[in-house]
Amino acid sequence: MKQATIKSFLFSTSALLLLLTVNAFVDDRSIPAADTRPNIIIIITDDQGYGDVGFNGCSDIQTPNIDKIAANGVVFTQAYVTYAVCAPSRAGLLTGRYQDRFGYSRNPLYKPNDPNQGLSLEETLLPQLLQQHNYTTMAIGKWHLGAHEKYRPWNRGFDTFFGFLGGGHRYHPNEYTIANEDSAKNEAESYKTKLTRNGVPVDETMYITDAFSREAVNFIKRSSKQPFFLYLAYNAPHAPLQATESYLKRYEHVKDTKRRTYAAMVSAVDDGVGVILATLQEQGIADNTIVIFLSDNGGPKQDNASDNGHLRGGKGTLFEGGIRVPFAMQWPMRIKSHTTYTKPVSSLDIFATIADELHITSQVKKPLDGVNLLPFINGLKNEAPHNYLYWRQYDQKRYAVLHASGLKLHLSDTSKMLFNVSSDIGEHQNIIQQEASNSSMLLAKKNEWEAQMIPPQIWGLNQEKQYQFGKKP
Repeated sequence: MKQATIKSFLFSTSALLLLLTVNAFVDDRSIPAADTRPNIIIIITDDQGYGDVGFNGCSDIQTPNIDKIAANGVVFTQAYVTYAVCAPSRAGLLTGRYQDRFGYSRNPLYKPNDPNQGLSLEETLLPQLLQQHNYTTMAIGKWHLGAHEKYRPWNRGFDTFFGFLGGGHRYHPNEYTIANEDSAKNEAESYKTKLTRNGVPVDETMYITDAFSREAVNFIKRSSKQPFFLYLAYNAPHAPLQATESYLKRYEHVKDTKRRTYAAMVSAVDDGVGVILATLQEQGIADNTIVIFLSDNGGPKQDNASDNGHLRGGKGTLFEGGIRVPFAMQWPMRIKSHTTYTKPVSSLDIFATIADELHITSQVKKPLDGVNLLPFINGLKNEAPHNYLYWRQYDQKRYAVLHASGLKLHLSDTSKMLFNVSSDIGEHQNIIQQEASNSSMLLAKKNEWEAQMIPPQIWGLNQEKQYQFGKKP
């Protein structure tokens, strides 16, 4: 009996030693313990100007809750998106790759029955990667990455979707007069569809921004015991300019009626951010939740009375006002509060940061164009995250290339301009004559980058005629 006990003990000890030896050779970075992995929330607004948040100096619109994200973490003062309009910018963000690599370089036509009008299925979206690692995922709000069934968010990595599939929407539920997303014949009609929950039409009663905030809070509450990813894509403050009386009353002092409604719409978003941050605290998960806030492109001042501050241009242009956006991130466990980062960063870095922090970058099928921002934010790396950033507007034949020094080259068929946005943020002084060698260097870099890109694979909003004639993009 005693001998059997000794043998049993020796066997158990050997098994334990074997297990410890095997574990020693397993990369413990590859699969983080479930209870240490962060929750992730990306909050993206639509057509919000660079100057329309408090942390970038806005004085006439109050954004105390959005500003909390900045105060709790880091403000990126020179943050860029990959395109100057909605859909391509979102494609770059959710793939971590320049959208020109896979031809999603236009705002797509709304064609729910066309299997070719959407973001390539060859690309891995961030939610698909996270879903593979047992994250609970939800998208709320604007999609704009393909209306056909195979491109819809519940088929692209999101367990749940609540929102609309096109590029914009009406804000008041009484205007949702089209039964479902498949019944809309074009982009304009898609603005009037009922909201959908994974393809099932919803009889919504709330102002759309408040409805999206409600859904976000409910998702956080039911998912707080496991790692989750929430992509909250408000359509505010994109046109049409519509707000409720309660939000408009906050800005009765704003004389310009467009600006007043715009301010009310931004205020509704800010209220939503406030209840989301409060919910994270109530659930005890705020410290280990990454919260990222940004706009999808610069503000179109003429359309919605947005303000891009001192930046030149706006939505649709490659000047700073079109591609430089408000961008803040908090992660209390990893990022010091009240941090400011001044070197150029990109929305491409969001995917890369998350994947690297979860140690799953090696499982991404195609190379990412972004980098992990944490080592730069926390001072472990002193160089710029990117030596160069690139932009292309294929149809307009316009390009821009930014060097980490601040030198920025603009190219088109009719002009070539060089600015130093580090000292000339408004892009007023064309210094191309004085900087001929640097201009040539940036042109060579642009050509090298463009050789890796492909033409658009989808038709854009202004190309209905070409589409109807059956031409290829």
